[in-house]
Amino acid sequence: MSRLVAITGMGIFCGAAVDIPDFRTVLLEGRSGIGSIDLFDVSSFPARIGAQVTGYEPQQYFSKKEVSRLSRTDQFALLAGREAVAMSGLSGVYDPYQVGVCVGGGVGGMLHGEQWLQAKRAGIAAKPGLLRTLLPDGTATALACDFGFAGYQGSITTACSSSATAIGWGADLIRTGKLQAMLCGGADALAMLTFAGFNALKVVDPQPCAPFSAGRQGLSLGEGAAFVVLEDAAAAMARGAEILGYLLGYALVGEAYHMTAPEPTGEAAARVMQAALDTAGVERQQVGWINAHGTGTPLNDTVESNAVKQVFGTQADQVPLVSTKPITGHCLGAAGAIETVATLVSLNAGIIPQTLHFRGVDPECDLDYCHDGLRQTSCSCALSNSFAFGGNVTSLVLGSATWLQEGI
Repeated sequence: MSRLVAITGMGIFCGAAVDIPDFRTVLLEGRSGIGSIDLFDVSSFPARIGAQVTGYEPQQYFSKKEVSRLSRTDQFALLAGREAVAMSGLSGVYDPYQVGVCVGGGVGGMLHGEQWLQAKRAGIAAKPGLLRTLLPDGTATALACDFGFAGYQGSITTACSSSATAIGWGADLIRTGKLQAMLCGGADALAMLTFAGFNALKVVDPQPCAPFSAGRQGLSLGEGAAFVVLEDAAAAMARGAEILGYLLGYALVGEAYHMTAPEPTGEAAARVMQAALDTAGVERQQVGWINAHGTGTPLNDTVESNAVKQVFGTQADQVPLVSTKPITGHCLGAAGAIETVATLVSLNAGIIPQTLHFRGVDPECDLDYCHDGLRQTSCSCALSNSFAFGGNVTSLVLGSATWLQEGI
């Protein structure tokens, strides 16, 4: 029997905000976290900015032993995960074998691996413990151990849709009755190889990214983590948990088109959005807005706009297509989870966020992108899109805390 999935906890730690109240303020004020980077030398790159977590001192949050065994990515995940679990009141509620963890990521502990290699090449005694964090399942293990969650433990790496897919997969485990609750999300930290790679692909904008604008040149990289606690809605209500929202449905497709370029007609992206709505049992007219993948690359923004037109037809220009990446940067494996949290926070605040850094109208992007400022809204449902390298396309349908009263 399929079950309704409630969201009872959220947490975030990224270059734009260090917790949910901070993130709500950032969204309301339209404040960008994109700025200078000092984690490594970026002077040789054409684009030298990103949404780094600046001034971060792990010793403020973790013991010396923990710092020695946790990558920057793991640390971000634990900080966001702890906020989500504390908000949900989940600890001790269910049998530990009824609570799982699913994490989307990509870079993982690469930064620490680079630091080890640099020390080794310089003839400095390098700590081999830094290499332990390179294992792709390390972040999920760190979270499971921290909370004692002994159910399903998984790691998903589908590039920039990883954490959106992790959230969808967690919901599947609850809907099918396999588990009572899941901690799902994603984490990624900036690293030299990532930064160099995207610069080499010439998809990084030297200025803060400007999705859906004329003259946009690409993305702005970011780092951070975001997590949500998913629960069987009936069980969450029975225990008196505060319901923050609902994951109404999701879908994913593999475009099978190209390793880095999206399928140019937008047909595959449209297919996944429609499939997500169908799974959720949500009609197109119930969708108040869309949190776009919206990277700021010329092709991606045009394709996503075309896909929205295919799904919403003549009503497409009445469904705002918003990108929050100018606020958070593109956080790769964590992007989908960060944008899920941004969507939920915005729905519950009654706003549609602004797409920052507008540079002018692009005739190929002719929908409503909220370039003129945030808006008040009474809508209780939104889509959140994550379109990744390799054609990994995921779309989530999210309902606000009031969805059961207003959405159906």
